[in-house]
Amino acid sequence: MKILVVDDHALFRSGLQYLLAQLGDSVEILEAKDGAEALAIAGAHPDLELILLDLGMPGLDGLAGLRLLRKRSPEVPVVILSGSEEPLDVRQAIDAGALGFVPKSSTADVMLSALRLVLSGGMYVPPAYAQRTQAMRVPAMASSVEALRLTPRQHDVLRLLGQGQSNKEIARVLQLTEGTVKLHISAILRALGVDNRTRAVVAAARLLGLAGGETAVKPPGS
Repeated sequence: MKILVVDDHALFRSGLQYLLAQLGDSVEILEAKDGAEALAIAGAHPDLELILLDLGMPGLDGLAGLRLLRKRSPEVPVVILSGSEEPLDVRQAIDAGALGFVPKSSTADVMLSALRLVLSGGMYVPPAYAQRTQAMRVPAMASSVEALRLTPRQHDVLRLLGQGQSNKEIARVLQLTEGTVKLHISAILRALGVDNRTRAVVAAARLLGLAGGETAVKPPGS
């Protein structure tokens, strides 16, 4: 597994070496001190499996770097590691294409669980943000599950999506291939009128009344 860590603090990058090694038997860590260097490394290593990106860096700021990295390596999941826990920062990062947002105040166990969830096809946001999803608007056309006109199988996928399940987990529960699950999720995204998995999870949770309408992101360690 090859992981790119983008952070302007060398001590923090070094501290992640041991932690990230716990993700697998052979983890290779590449380091970049700013967005420009990250773009160069991403271009030279098309086999990256994960990018960890700090938001507050000199030069190319985190969000701009995130958008450029998503454009350069659209298949590589990006997780934000940030000292901020502000809901607006979380929302902007997710809207810009991040599949996870882990505050630097998180414990090692939380960070590892969040990264494993993202690597398995899921997404992660801080629990505090999950409780404030009113800031993320569900399209008016998706006012009820019935209005979506989904197939029975797509309803099943929507329910599991709203519970924060990854593609692999949905495939296992419903006894489908991951490719089939991806096709169902694409149809669900179109029906919900959203363009990314994060908003789909929020919409699904609200429509299904999960956790009082909060974002149903799987808690670490579950």
